[in-house]
Amino acid sequence: MLGPFQGKTACVRIALGKGVCGTAASEKRTLRIKDVHAFPGHIACDAASRSEIVVPIIKDDAVLGVLDIDSPSVNRFSENDQQFLEAFVKTLQTYL
Repeated sequence: MLGPFQGKTACVRIALGKGVCGTAASEKRTLRIKDVHAFPGHIACDAASRSEIVVPIIKDDAVLGVLDIDSPSVNRFSENDQQFLEAFVKTLQTYL
């Protein structure tokens, strides 16, 4: 399922292990990428994207989806951003 989002339409389906989203999902861990152009196999859903953070949404050890946030700025996401987004997803997971 895709949505809701702000900005250009994103890729709807990405295979496990492919791109930043698929890699975060297959490894079941957050990926914070400073420069997506340096990430091997990056899938450019939006050509303006330069950095990305992806947090897997997991329930009963199954990945249900990911929270994916892109930025047109290099190195946009900090460790504090990561901690906040992981806490948000943890809260979200309690409702699944």
